[in-house]
Amino acid sequence: MLATTLVEEKLDPRVKRTRTLIQQAFTALLAEKGFAATTVQDITERAEVNRATFYAHFPDKFALLEASIRQSFRQEMEKRTLSACHYTEENLRALIVTVCEFVAQSNQHCTSTENQFEALVETQVKQQIQELLELWLEKAGAQFDTKTAAIAASWALYGLAWQWSHDKNHAAAEDYAGKILPLIESNLQMNPMPVLA
Repeated sequence: MLATTLVEEKLDPRVKRTRTLIQQAFTALLAEKGFAATTVQDITERAEVNRATFYAHFPDKFALLEASIRQSFRQEMEKRTLSACHYTEENLRALIVTVCEFVAQSNQHCTSTENQFEALVETQVKQQIQELLELWLEKAGAQFDTKTAAIAASWALYGLAWQWSHDKNHAAAEDYAGKILPLIESNLQMNPMPVLA
């Protein structure tokens, strides 16, 4: 998450502007037509760029989707300043709420036939959760395998958020966060853990 942010910040302003136009066009089309029905031609027409320009930025619409998901989730975390925070129970609760709301919102953009969309959301969100949790644990001076702990917590958190988002009668995200907080927290205990080879 952090490395990607630094690379994107160094882009030429014109390149950033073009990428933004492409991503905005894609987001609008995604809401209107869904991922499967949206073509590169649709995106270039809406963004008012040519196909060569599109391919200079993204190899295909899947790469564009990945970048859009990554950016959208990062923005949700930045709204709550989670990347600037440290590990506390309240910050973890805010992260759980953020993930639940993001996953639920993402589910509105895909149909049951768009498994690729859901898989890309899962990959991008879990990766960013893991990176954030590792950062928090390292800042806290954890004396254990922070990567393994962050992976376990990110998989648990995403899986529980996914389950919550698919339950038609789910509780409010804040209430659910309180319920599952101990489960996520147990993966991040500040007690020494064995280092896995």
